[in-house]
Parts: sequence; structure tokens; C-alpha cells
Amino acid sequence: MTISLAQTWPPQGGMHKITRLVIALAILPFALVMFANLPDQLLLFPTTKPLNPRGAARKTLPFDHGELEVWIAQSKRARLNGTPETYVVRFYGNADRADAWVAAEAEMWNERAIEIWGMNYPGFGGSTGPARLSRIGPAALAAFDELQHRARDRPIVVYGASLGATAALHVAASRPAGIAGLILHNPPPLREMILRQFGWWNLWLLAGPVALQIPRDLDSIQNARAIRAPAIFLLAERDEVVAPRFHRLVVNAYAGEKRVIALHGAYHNDPIEGVALANLNDALGWLLGKISLPHAQ
Repeated sequence: MTISLAQTWPPQGGMHKITRLVIALAILPFALVMFANLPDQLLLFPTTKPLNPRGAARKTLPFDHGELEVWIAQSKRARLNGTPETYVVRFYGNADRADAWVAAEAEMWNERAIEIWGMNYPGFGGSTGPARLSRIGPAALAAFDELQHRARDRPIVVYGASLGATAALHVAASRPAGIAGLILHNPPPLREMILRQFGWWNLWLLAGPVALQIPRDLDSIQNARAIRAPAIFLLAERDEVVAPRFHRLVVNAYAGEKRVIALHGAYHNDPIEGVALANLNDALGWLLGKISLPHAQ
């Protein structure tokens, strides 16, 4: 019996797979045009409604033909001393704002003379929009440079949580002589998350181009490899937003000395408190103890 090639190729089910692939390739150019700003829409949730800053002071900086909003608060010890010993520049998550948190965070360190500068991303709070991932890195550098001018020879710690960790890593990689160290809370490697979590169902035809739209200056893995400053990692054990395996990609890539604080039982947005806060204070003492000479400017 003669069996023709048409009977054996493509194998059973193969035609359906080929058809799906052809359709996906056909719609890809249209999807890329329609969703050119898709990462911004998926990752940024800006709000502009006025919030109670609970005593924090507002400062604005010129940025990209508009304004960048920064909120400033001091710990009790800093107020008593009349001047801070350490500065912290703080970058928040994709739906958070500095005016909501910076005053409460200053109180976390009342036994240390600390001043915190919390930045609102473009499009968040009083910072001029639009809200774009591509504007986060330049805005973070603008806030850091202004703080560095004020801090002079005193140490600056860069603190980022969730999306803010990508901004913190960018600052540290771009200003290696300007920082004493970093605190990174649930750091996300954005490109790797998009590719590994969402690529399989679309054969990476959509996830790949979307991942490529993540700005290079927010590449947590590459930035982590370039940094030599000491860092504290705060990792939520039950993080439901940035899976712990993705935290570890950033931790493993980080080139500087590091301490990892496991937040047992914690979810992504759980506050740092109790034993975790005590551990963070101890680790901050370790980090600041690495400074043997006046802060380089």
C-alpha cells in the first residue's frame, strides 16, 4: 500500500499548531502598534488625588519641562540633633506615593538621625505627567542629584520597594561614588518576569516584544551586576506579586556585598515591622559601618 506524503505531513494536530503560529505572526505587527505603551498601562497606576502628608515637607524640582515632586521628613533624632547624619532617597511601588508614606517611614527610624526624601514618579501626585516607565530612571537620577547636593559629605542610602527597586538599582549603577548602600524590598526583574510568566501561552511572540519595551535603565539584572556598594535585601516569603524565584535572580546577580533578610510569612505589600524591622535596623548599622571615610562627592 502506498502512503502519500500528504497523509503523513503535517502530523495529526500539527496543522492546528501551524495555523495558530501563522495567525499569531500575522497579528503581531498590529498588536505592537495598538499596544505600544502596554508596559506602562500594565505596570503603572498613577493617582493625583491630594493626600495627607502628615507633616512631611513638599519640594519640587524642575524635570523634563515640568515638575518632579519630592516629600521630605526627618526622624525624631534628626529633629533633636538639628541635622541628619544619614539621608535616604526612597522610591515606591507602582501604585504608591511618597506623600502617603514618607512621614511614617521617618518614624520607623526615630533612634537614628535620618532624613528621607520620597519621590513621586512622573504622573503620580504633584509630579508632572505623563506616567511612563521611560521617565522613571531620569526622574530618579534628578531626585538623587538634588539630594546629593544637599547631603554634601553625609552618606546617602538608596531605598526601593517593588518597582522602586528598579529605580534604586539604576541610581546606584549610574552614581557609584555617590551612595553608601542600598535597601531593596522585593526587587522585580521586569523583563525576566514578563518572559517567564507570560511568554509560554503566546509562544513569546507578544511577551518578547513587550519585554523589549522595558527601558534598559530599569534592567535590574544588568544594574545589579554593575554595583559594588553594600545592599540589604528584604524578601517577602509569600510574595504573590513578584514571586520569590524572581527576587533571587536579582540577589544572585548583585555584585556588591549583601545581607538578605527573609520576611517570614509576609506578602508583597506587608509592612516592615516587629522582628523584621529590628533586623533591618541592625542591617542598616552594618551598612553604615562600611563607611570609613567621608562620603565621596
